[in-house]
Formats: sequence, C-alpha cells, structure tokens
Amino acid sequence: MAIEDDDKPRKKVTHEIGQDLSLLSVEELNERISLLTSEIERLQAAATKKRASKDAANNFFKS
Repeated sequence: MAIEDDDKPRKKVTHEIGQDLSLLSVEELNERISLLTSEIERLQAAATKKRASKDAANNFFKS
C-alpha cells in the first residue's frame, strides 16, 4: 500500500537570505514572497508598538 503524497506532512516553507533561487519553481518563489511579506508586516507592527511605548515613556519623563 503506497503512501499518497497528500498524506505526507508538508515541509514548512522557510527562506534563508541569500539562498540560491535557481532551483525554486514560480509557485515556491511566490510562497516565499508571501512568507517574507507577512514577516515584514509583523516586523513593522512590532517597531510601531515599540516606538509608541518609547514615545509614551519619553512624554511621561519630560513632564
């Protein structure tokens, strides 16, 4: 009884900066773009939150 490809756990998409992209398909490249776009948005949200906390602390101590 052969194991179907759909039954195998799918390898989690990861990306390493500077990685050779020549062996990736267009679909895989698009998955990486989506992954990295989501990560950029997450980083920007974290930076905004930290900036707001820093600004609030600065305003508190200036008073």
